[in-house]
Amino acid sequence: MDIIIWLFAAISLTWFMSYTRASLSSYSLSFAALMALGSLFNIIGIVSWLLFAVIALPLNIDNIRQQFISMPLLAIFKKIMPQMSSTEQEAIDAGTTWFDADLFRGNPDWKKLHNYPRPRLSTQEHAFIDGPVEQICAMVNDWHITHEIADLPPEIWQFLKENKFFALIIKKQYGGLEFSAYAQSRILQKLTGVSSVLASTVGVPNSLGPGELLQEYGTKAQQDYYLPRLASGEEIPCFALTSPEAGSDAGSIPDFGIICHGQFDGKDVLGMKLTWDKRYITLAPIATVLGLAFKLQDPDKIISEQQDLGITCALIPTNLPGITIGRRHFPLNVPFQNGPTQGSEVFVPLDFIIGGADMAGQGWRMLVECLSVGRAITLPSNSAGGVKTVALATGAYSRIRRQFKMPIGKMEGIEEPLARIGANAYLMDAVTTMSTGAIDLGEKPSVISAIAKYHLTEKMRSSMIDAMDIHGGKGICMGPNNYLARGYQGAPIAVTVEGANILTRSMIIYGQGAIRCHPYVLAELEAANNSDNEQALNDFDHALFGHIGFSISNIGRSLWCSLTGSRFLGSPYNDETRRYYQLLTRFSANLAMLSDIAMLSLGADLKRKERISARLGDILSNLYLASATLKRYNDEGRKTADFPFVQYAVEDCLYEMQHAIDELISNFPNKIIAKCLRAIIFPLGTWLNKPSDEIAHKVSELLQTPGSSRTRLGQGQYLTRDGCNIFGRLEQVLEDIINCEPIYEKVCHALNKKLPFYQLNKVAELGLTNNIISNEEAELLTNAELGRQWVIAVDDFKSDELTASIPAL
Repeated sequence: MDIIIWLFAAISLTWFMSYTRASLSSYSLSFAALMALGSLFNIIGIVSWLLFAVIALPLNIDNIRQQFISMPLLAIFKKIMPQMSSTEQEAIDAGTTWFDADLFRGNPDWKKLHNYPRPRLSTQEHAFIDGPVEQICAMVNDWHITHEIADLPPEIWQFLKENKFFALIIKKQYGGLEFSAYAQSRILQKLTGVSSVLASTVGVPNSLGPGELLQEYGTKAQQDYYLPRLASGEEIPCFALTSPEAGSDAGSIPDFGIICHGQFDGKDVLGMKLTWDKRYITLAPIATVLGLAFKLQDPDKIISEQQDLGITCALIPTNLPGITIGRRHFPLNVPFQNGPTQGSEVFVPLDFIIGGADMAGQGWRMLVECLSVGRAITLPSNSAGGVKTVALATGAYSRIRRQFKMPIGKMEGIEEPLARIGANAYLMDAVTTMSTGAIDLGEKPSVISAIAKYHLTEKMRSSMIDAMDIHGGKGICMGPNNYLARGYQGAPIAVTVEGANILTRSMIIYGQGAIRCHPYVLAELEAANNSDNEQALNDFDHALFGHIGFSISNIGRSLWCSLTGSRFLGSPYNDETRRYYQLLTRFSANLAMLSDIAMLSLGADLKRKERISARLGDILSNLYLASATLKRYNDEGRKTADFPFVQYAVEDCLYEMQHAIDELISNFPNKIIAKCLRAIIFPLGTWLNKPSDEIAHKVSELLQTPGSSRTRLGQGQYLTRDGCNIFGRLEQVLEDIINCEPIYEKVCHALNKKLPFYQLNKVAELGLTNNIISNEEAELLTNAELGRQWVIAVDDFKSDELTASIPAL
C-alpha cells in the first residue's frame, strides 16, 4: 500500500509542477525531496536513486545537457526548420504581440484584460464627430453617389478637404488632427452607416498610405513638404502595391526601379528609372501623389555592393512624364475611386524614396509594420459600422412589417437570422474598440489586425445576407430608399482587399501567431539562424527545455480541464459569465497543446497544411473575439439588459472553437496522434451547442424594441431624425408603430371587432367617429400609417431611367 501511496504522490507532484509550469530545477529538487521521503519509509531503494540520477543530473547540468541533448537536436532542427523568405521574416518581425499572446499560451490573465483602459474620445474628437462628421452624413445621398454620378459630388470632396478628413492621423504640427485610432474607428463607423463610398474614401488615406509612411519613416524634408499639403487636401494620396502578377503574394511584385544618373528638372542627379503596372489602387484615378512599392536594383553598384536591394517605397508626383493614370475600376456597384496606374521608365531622384536613400530595400518592413496598424482600423471599423446600422434597421423593419397578421419579427424563422445580426453587431463593435485601444496603448498588433480584418469582414458579409433574407423583396429592389443593396453588393470588396480572406485565414493568422505569440518558437528559430555557434547553442538550449516544459504543462492542463469540465478554473467574476471564462481558458490550453503537437509532428509540413493552420487560427481568433466581447460587457458596467448579446456572441465563439478542434483532430494526418488528442480534449465527446433558441429570441426582441440596450448597440451611428435620413426615419416609424398599438387595440376592443393592422388612418376615422380616441391619438395612427407605408414601399422607375447613359464617341 505504501508504494501505491508514493506513486500517487509522484504522479500528483508531476502533474502539479507541470500545471504550474515550474522550472526543471524546481521539479528535480521537489522530486528529490519526494524520493528522500520514500527512502525514509523504505519505499525507495538504491536502484531508484541511480535511475533518478541518470535522468536528472544530465538534464540539470548545463554542459552535459547542451553537449549530449541540445546540440544534436539543434542540428536536426536546422534541417527540418521550414525555409523562410525575407518577406516572411520581415512580416514576422513586424508589429507586436498583445493579449493575443496570452490567449495563445494556454493561461490567459483575465484580470489583466479587464485592467486595460477603456478607450475614450477626447473633447476635440467628440466635437469632430458631433460636428463635421454629422454634417457630412447629412449631405450624403448614397443613391446619387452610387447610381447617378458614380462618385462623391464636388461639394463633399471640398468638405472633406476643408475639414481635414484626410488628415485624421497626421500630427498637429503639420496641420493634421492627430486623432487616436479609437476616434478614427468611430468616425469610419458613422460614415459607413450612410455610404461605404464615403467611408472608403476617408479610410484609405488614413490607413496604409503615404501619410502614415511619411510620419513613421520619412525624412524631415519629406515630412515638412508633403504632410502639410496632405493635411490641407492640396495633395490627394494613394498607395500602389498590388500588381496583376502579384496579388496575395505581394512580395513578388515585378515592378522595378534601376539606380542610375539622369536629368530631373534640368539637373543631372542620381536617381531611379521606374517601371510599374499596378491595379486595384484606391484613389489612384484622382491622386496627385503616388506611394509606390517596387523592387530596387543597383546593377552598377552605385550605392551598394548588392545588386538587388529589395522592395522599396517612394513618393512619385503623378504629373511626371511616363505615368499613366486616370481610368477606373468599377468594384461591385460601390464606385469609390479605384483604378490602375502604370509607369514606363519614369526617372525620379533617389531622394524620392520614403526615408531617403538609407531606406532603399526597407519597403516591405515599412509596409507590414504600418499594415499591422491600419488593417486593424479601416476595414474592421467599416464592417462594424455597417452591421450596427443594418442591425437597427432590420430590427425596426421586422417589427413594422407584418405578414400572417403579425410582425414578421415575431416569427421564429426571422428571429434566427435577426439574432445573428444583433450578436454580430455587439461583438464587432467590441472587437474594434479593443483592437484600436491596443493601438492607442502603443501596440502594433499584427496578429490581432489579421483576426479583426478577416472575421469582421466575414461577419459583415453573413450579416448582410441575413438582413437581405429578412427584407425579401424590399431588399432586392434597388432605389433611393433601399438601404441594404449596396452593402450587400459590396460585401466581397472588404473580404478581398488588404489581404484576401482565404489567405488571411489559411496562412497569416496562425502563421504569424504561432511564431510571434508562442513563448519559445521564435527564440528557437533565431537560435537556429545564429552564426555564433556558442550563443546559438545556449539560446536554443534555454528555449528548447522551456518549450518542453511548456508543452508538458499544456497537455496536463488540457487533460485536467477535460476531466473536471474546467469547473475548478478561476474567473474574475462569479456571475453568469464565470463559465465563459473557464471554457475560454480551457480552449486556450487546448490551442497551446495542439500547436506544439502540430509543430512537432508535422515540422516543415505544417506550413503547407493550410487547413490545419486555418483551424488553429480559428481557435485563436474566436478566443480573441470572445475576450473582446466580455471586455466590452465589463467596460460598459456589466449591464444585465445587454447580456443576451453577450450570451449569443460568446457561446457562438465557443461552439466555433469546439468545431475547429473537432475538424482538426478528424483530419490530422497522423491518426494515432489524432486518437490521443481526442482522448485528451474530448474524452466524453463534443458537448457545446450553438446559442439556444431562447437566447436568439431575447436578442431578436432587443433589436425590435426601443430601449437602452438597443441604443447602446447602435451608439455612434447616424440616426438623426431630420426627415432625410432613412435610418432616423426608420427609428421614428418604429416608435410610432409601437406607440399606436395600444390605441389600435382600444378601437378594436370598443368595436368588438379585430380590425386589420393596416390602413391605420381608417382605424383613426372609426375611432374618432365613435368617440373612442382623441384627436392626438388619431393623428398618431395616421402618421404611423404613413410611416408604415413608406417602410414597406419599394422604388420603381421608368424604363429609360434604368438605361446607362453612354456618351457619343
